[in-house]
Amino acid sequence: MSEENPIIHPYIPNSEPSVKAEMLREVGAASIEEFYEDIPEKLRLKGYLDLPEPLLSEHQLVQHVEGLLAKNRTARENLSFLGAGCYQHHVPAVCDEINSRGEFLTAYAGEPYDDHGRFQALFEYQSMMGELLNMDVVNVPTYDGFQASATSLRMAARITGRKRVLICRTTSSNKLSKFKDYLKPEIEINLVDYGMETGMLDLEVLKEKIGDEIAAVYFEVPSYLGCIDTQAEQIVELAHQSGALCVVSVDPISLGVLNPPSEYGADIVCGDIQSLGMHMQFGGGQAGFIATRDEESFVMEYPSRLFGVAPTIVEGEYGFGDVAYERTSFAKREGGVEWVGTASALWGITAGVYLALMGPQGMREIGEGIMQRTQYAMEEITQIDGIGVLFFGSHHFKEFVVNFDGTSKTVREVNQDLLARGIFGGKDISLEFPELGQSCLYCVTEVHTKADIDRLVDTLEEVTK
Repeated sequence: MSEENPIIHPYIPNSEPSVKAEMLREVGAASIEEFYEDIPEKLRLKGYLDLPEPLLSEHQLVQHVEGLLAKNRTARENLSFLGAGCYQHHVPAVCDEINSRGEFLTAYAGEPYDDHGRFQALFEYQSMMGELLNMDVVNVPTYDGFQASATSLRMAARITGRKRVLICRTTSSNKLSKFKDYLKPEIEINLVDYGMETGMLDLEVLKEKIGDEIAAVYFEVPSYLGCIDTQAEQIVELAHQSGALCVVSVDPISLGVLNPPSEYGADIVCGDIQSLGMHMQFGGGQAGFIATRDEESFVMEYPSRLFGVAPTIVEGEYGFGDVAYERTSFAKREGGVEWVGTASALWGITAGVYLALMGPQGMREIGEGIMQRTQYAMEEITQIDGIGVLFFGSHHFKEFVVNFDGTSKTVREVNQDLLARGIFGGKDISLEFPELGQSCLYCVTEVHTKADIDRLVDTLEEVTK
């Protein structure tokens, strides 16, 4: 590259020499160096970056990117039993068809008078989620379930005026890291241990730690380890006796077979909607929800947008728009309770399509199918010498913990052997939960057939002999 023969990047208009010259004239600079003269000399890079030759044709660029992508090993050509927060569910074609339409895909922002379709679609999503959760108010989706849970805890602290929260220790280390980052420095986190036999929250420890300084008790149904805590009503009662709120994170695809947390008294329900019509993606496809009762003390603590419906001045016509907009950072700016930025609105629309397609019967059927597959996989794996399923006596949904202490191999070694045979094994949790030994988290969903599970069992038996 030289001044005589500059590279003009096809995707960066400002790389064209005459455009650069016009920009410099506009700002009154004679050269690029003069433009950057306010940057100290010692901070400037001399020469060019050590980069490969540029790809100047679209064909070359496509070939390069496809070559990079070809190095990935995906769940399309391998049998996957990975979960731990991002799941392989069946995505109906209509979900992709609707969320790829231009009016939704590009509808980042707008107001009711110019964005009527997106507002209505999100209102419909909120309504169906409200029905699934048996809650009055559901927000426009947050970035992901982690943020939804962290925000729910902050809401609880603001509502109660307290500064400590109790969190079940079966929460994933990644989510706990998010909590610590998001709640600091005002809110203190204390962990409540779980029973080694059941995988459920230890009620005796909760009774010791609960008190009138606790803002919220947080647990998950199902938990990160896949267990369904059948003590939920007792946990909620203990929280309420001390004046604390109960925040429950739930996998919405389980609610066709499990009671929603509102049925056992949860005050704030949260979670991730990735299971509702979203593909596994490289860092995307996640979106969080928060749901509460329709009480002012709760509604006014939502930082995110809420969409409602109201009649217009035209008889029989309805419009869709923000509810209590004045509480958001859009209205209050730095005075908002939390900052609200980009929402995952497109995934809310996608989840709405999924819920409308499934209906109550579909949600029940898919929940039953997942529980049946989960139980079958657990029973078959326990038949393998040296391998056990922890918390086997508890109820599970979608995920369960497999232990390899009775074999001569570590989880890492087993997963490497499985990968060589075209299978993604479970997530290694031996560092997150060292007390569980060489254990990993397996996930089974509706996409797994009996033959898939039998193949896993046969392969596990082969690689652990």
